[in-house]
Amino acid sequence: MNTANSSPPGMTWLLFALMTVVSWGVYGVFLHSGQMAMKDPVHGRYKAFLFVGLAYFLTAVLAPLILLLWRGADWSYPAKGMGWSLFAGIVGAIGAFCVLLAFGAKGKPPEVMAIVFAGAPIVNALYALWWHPPAGGLSAMRPQFFLGIVLAALAGCRQQSRHADCPLRKLDGRRFSKPSGPLAAPVGATARVVGGDPSGESLLRGKT
Repeated sequence: MNTANSSPPGMTWLLFALMTVVSWGVYGVFLHSGQMAMKDPVHGRYKAFLFVGLAYFLTAVLAPLILLLWRGADWSYPAKGMGWSLFAGIVGAIGAFCVLLAFGAKGKPPEVMAIVFAGAPIVNALYALWWHPPAGGLSAMRPQFFLGIVLAALAGCRQQSRHADCPLRKLDGRRFSKPSGPLAAPVGATARVVGGDPSGESLLRGKT
């Protein structure tokens, strides 16, 4: 009887999940620092991505290879498993490269990574629903699930609206902008119109 799978799962998974949160949380900041440290405004992002690939080789090739050898795993790799795994790696690398492109387009790490981490769970949830629909359909989903998607979307939109080039921010600026023309004339100019009297008493006396 195999007792390894029958034991309680414990909280080890939570520790690894939190380690992922920390790693991905500082990923964007470190990536931006590496790009800026290249001191190449034109090709700095590509140079940084080259070393990201080197890091992937060290952590995603050498590390699992050592573990497989140490554990005595067999070398049977189904084509479907290899294909999906390779595709997942390509998608992840594209995402990392697009983060660098966003930094190169003057995006700041807090803005870029906030949008990424607000939008990525939404894409993951919607794709998972489409690829692996629940047994009872959408009606079987708890309201908290949809509430989480809405809150994540609002967080991403809120962060994007703080950017200076955001259309929503420009719209708000026009809505609450100061009036132009005579209505926006400074006090000194108004005082000269009414005979140099800032209080406007000259108008009450009939002076011009």
